[in-house]
Amino acid sequence: MAAPLVVAVVGPTAAGKSDLSVALCKHLGGEVVSADAYQVYRGMDIGTAKITPAERAGVPHHLLDVLDVTQTATVAEFQQLARSAIDDCLRRQVVPVLAGGSALYVRAILDEFEFPGTDPELRARLEQELAEHGSGVLHQRLAERDPAAAAQILPSNGRRIVRALEVIEITGAPYAATLPGHTSIYPGAVQLGLDVPRPELDERIGRRVDRMFEQGFVDEVRGLIDQGLLDGRTANRALGYPQVIALLRGELSETEAREQTAQATRRFARRQDSWFRKDPRIIWLPYDAPDLVDRAIRALEGNQKGTQDVDGMEESLGAVDARG
Repeated sequence: MAAPLVVAVVGPTAAGKSDLSVALCKHLGGEVVSADAYQVYRGMDIGTAKITPAERAGVPHHLLDVLDVTQTATVAEFQQLARSAIDDCLRRQVVPVLAGGSALYVRAILDEFEFPGTDPELRARLEQELAEHGSGVLHQRLAERDPAAAAQILPSNGRRIVRALEVIEITGAPYAATLPGHTSIYPGAVQLGLDVPRPELDERIGRRVDRMFEQGFVDEVRGLIDQGLLDGRTANRALGYPQVIALLRGELSETEAREQTAQATRRFARRQDSWFRKDPRIIWLPYDAPDLVDRAIRALEGNQKGTQDVDGMEESLGAVDARG
């Protein structure tokens, strides 16, 4: 008997993951579980390219609009929220379709991924050093203690650098060693990747950023600042939001904010793609295939058939063993 199906639609930002996820849910009778770390925040709609109610086409979506921008959502906390949503779908015999997110978040949700604990005093000391000396100094320390982790974390990402250094001091082991192997906690998990050539992806990102600003991204950020966006530790780090905050402070022009948002998004998309490419389990599909949904369904059916074949082989071998 095949394990319950759990689908993940992955790939770089602006590849079309949301649309494919909805189409798959309509075919499978499924529900979407968002793996986007920032779409979890209420009011962060335009800047995160959050799927609109109309685009959801009646398909239930989990983990959208569940936190205020002042609340913090760590990977560990998001893992718990997403797994609870997936388990709820499976209990109701509904196919969960995980959509979006970075490779780190997708793997934290699907794979055997344990998070080391925290040390409040150590964390406070590292955060004080970050405030006094900047992320570059701490990133250099991380590069000396764990080059593999430093290569995966941007020198500007102070929050992740602090966490990596904290884990190293708590565990005495490299931070990179805490990343999981390719072992899913859901036996029926299938990952579908959307493959977009880089030049086309860069163009799609540029068009998306232009749409964001045309649709009122600046006004969205202005309103979220009134709701405490600057006081939160996580939400204000989302792509595009630091640039618009700088625009509202008079530090950037709108043209500069657009350009820097597009550049940051392209860099992020390349890192996403690079991480996902390292996972041999992902079935890659051309993002612009006219029969994309049919291809995705065939890939899922082929995977399920393979699982059933293995199960059947094990049952046959068990019968042979029973006969002696």
